[in-house]
Amino acid sequence: MLGIGNYLMGDEGVGCHFIQRYQSDFPKEIDVTDGGTSGFLLMPYFEEHEKVILIDATMDQDPPGTIKLLKPRFSKDFPKSMSTHDIGLKDVIEALTIRETTPEIFLFTVSIEEIQPMEVNLSPVIEAKLPELKDKIDSLIRSF
Repeated sequence: MLGIGNYLMGDEGVGCHFIQRYQSDFPKEIDVTDGGTSGFLLMPYFEEHEKVILIDATMDQDPPGTIKLLKPRFSKDFPKSMSTHDIGLKDVIEALTIRETTPEIFLFTVSIEEIQPMEVNLSPVIEAKLPELKDKIDSLIRSF
């Protein structure tokens, strides 16, 4: 499981906040990692796993706090409004596709309203959605 985001951008860091909060709640056989904004440095993580659960923010037309589960296979399958990382998930997936090392990906997106520069806390709306996100991820893991 990989949380993606930037702690210094408020709700944009939801993936990292989730990992920090719930890291110890998952079984030991699940590798739980805060990926931050690591970009291509995450490639070995993807290549070492058959399945990867991603958690990231998206700015779409849905109300803030909307949680969606996507199963992207190619970079074009990722939401167009993914967060603002310099080297984004789409770029990493493109590289994995070229190398033919793409794992099965389960992407949980959390809709956010805006990026809050220099804000290290989540908004109350997004903060309140973390337990629901945890339940959805637990359910997915049980289905494996």
